[in-house]
Amino acid sequence: MVGAGLAGLSAAVALRQAGLAVAISDSAARAGGRCRSYFDPQLGMTIDNGNHLVLAGNPAVARFRKDVGATEPLAGPDHATFAFADLSTGARWQVRLNDGPLPWWVLCKDRRVPGSRAADYLPLARLLAAKRGQVIGDLIRCEGPVWEKLLYPVLLAVLNTDPATSCAVLAANVLKETLAKGGRASAPRIAAPDLASAFIDPAVGWLAGQGVPLATGRRLKALAFAGDRVSALEWADGRQAIAADEAVVLAVPSWVAGELVPGLSVPSEQRAIVNAHFAFDAPEDAPAMLGLLGATSEWIFTHPGRVSVTISAADHLIDTPREELAMRIWAEVALAFGMPAPLPAWQIVKEKRATFAATPAQEALRPPARTAFSNLFLAGDWVANGLPATIEGALRSGDAAARLALGQALRYGPRR
Repeated sequence: MVGAGLAGLSAAVALRQAGLAVAISDSAARAGGRCRSYFDPQLGMTIDNGNHLVLAGNPAVARFRKDVGATEPLAGPDHATFAFADLSTGARWQVRLNDGPLPWWVLCKDRRVPGSRAADYLPLARLLAAKRGQVIGDLIRCEGPVWEKLLYPVLLAVLNTDPATSCAVLAANVLKETLAKGGRASAPRIAAPDLASAFIDPAVGWLAGQGVPLATGRRLKALAFAGDRVSALEWADGRQAIAADEAVVLAVPSWVAGELVPGLSVPSEQRAIVNAHFAFDAPEDAPAMLGLLGATSEWIFTHPGRVSVTISAADHLIDTPREELAMRIWAEVALAFGMPAPLPAWQIVKEKRATFAATPAQEALRPPARTAFSNLFLAGDWVANGLPATIEGALRSGDAAARLALGQALRYGPRR
């Protein structure tokens, strides 16, 4: 197993559950990949590299956490309620989905987007029927209250790409598994107290208990091939031969995989995400998650002793000085909370290549988990799995790679 992000950990857990011997190596100092937590001395607390949101109806998330015995709960409201504030007008509202799949919430003025009518939601049916190659703007009007006050901010966060030009099939697949199933499947869930506690640490602990070795700080330099199979892994610390009955799961970033595997098609365009963290106790009445309009900031997340902000598709901010970003974002947070406050201790985290660009052209470049080499399989949120780059997609890709690797191993008899 090369890579100990969520996709790699998911594959490792599935393979070990099937009785196979597994070993994991990762170039980073700790497991987690982009879904990682670390102690930040500037804030004096543990933070996540970003605010990774999952939804109550994500099946792979629930299955993975159950398999590894994760006990830290995912925080979130009992029902699918999304709070918004427009800093340019001062308007505030909530969109409150009903629990069941019949969307009667659109008939209630106090539940739907302000200024919208029930008929305004009917065009969403066209989006659910999206075909390959279409963008969202081909199917629905990218204007009006429903678009501006609900769909645009939500889809921007999910796709990390300008929604109007994003792949309609990816958006449709997300909506089919969430909005179309009702509020029970759409309720937001946030890792508490952090990503490591909710996902990474339980998985690493479970694998350790199963005798699975995890080597960190170990970089893969190259793959060696013999015919249609991987014959060796060229690590920075030496060569590792791959036996005929062994499989390799490559769970690394797309650009790394593209350099390692001959002829592999991978997404070539990436989108950035900027996260800001502030050592600050939010007001007691502040929602756990608040969407912002009329601001640079997009989503505010409140945690005990910490406020975090996420800005998606943030390529235009990558070169902005960190201090300037901190002051700008904090001013918006203070305005959203309705309480002026001096800039607290802060940290800015820039992920320049956070996700692949969720356009039809880039979606077409995503490879399947199976490669042209009989014992090499791919895992990662960038591998074709029907979803944009999300935690749910990463976990599913790991499961898919594990199934393929298990099938290859069974040709020889699984190593235990």
